[in-house]
Amino acid sequence: MIGTALVVALTARIMVGDWRLSDALVPAVMLAVFPAFEWVVHVMVLHWRPKRLGPIPLDSELARKHRAHHVDPRDIPLIFIPTRSLSVVIVVLLAITAFAFPRPGLGLTFLLTITLLGLGYEWTHYLIHTDYKPKRSLYRAVWRNHRHHHYKNEHFWFTVTTSGTADRLFGTDPDPAATETSPTARNLHAT
Repeated sequence: MIGTALVVALTARIMVGDWRLSDALVPAVMLAVFPAFEWVVHVMVLHWRPKRLGPIPLDSELARKHRAHHVDPRDIPLIFIPTRSLSVVIVVLLAITAFAFPRPGLGLTFLLTITLLGLGYEWTHYLIHTDYKPKRSLYRAVWRNHRHHHYKNEHFWFTVTTSGTADRLFGTDPDPAATETSPTARNLHAT
């Protein structure tokens, strides 16, 4: 689905033309902000604790699937954004593309960039949870960072595509050797 959105965004962006300097600024800002965005989504959405509003349970599909992902981090379908949630995200991104930018070309630049970031996120997350062994130090750091989150302590190391950038910013990048192994890393919110 993300690949289809990428092809559509790229095709539409090329067809619209109207390239300006701001078309370089949007991806630069998005790249700078993405680690913090990824951290916030991971902490606030994926690690959401189920709540009740009277008789109504409040628990998103993303949070439920993420809890299942922590139980079995190597289960391939649980590695990826759930299809129903991704469908909603794509509709929201299309609305942002259409209404949040002063010109269509700039909105399409945003859409193109966010789909590239989404593909990068999904591919990196997939590789981290497979048998693929990192060969380069940059990816090895990303791999180790996310594996600490799953196998050491779920309260730290929330970034996936970078090695602790937002974790350092938000104070969730402790020394793994000095960090206690959590008994709930594989069973989020267990008591």
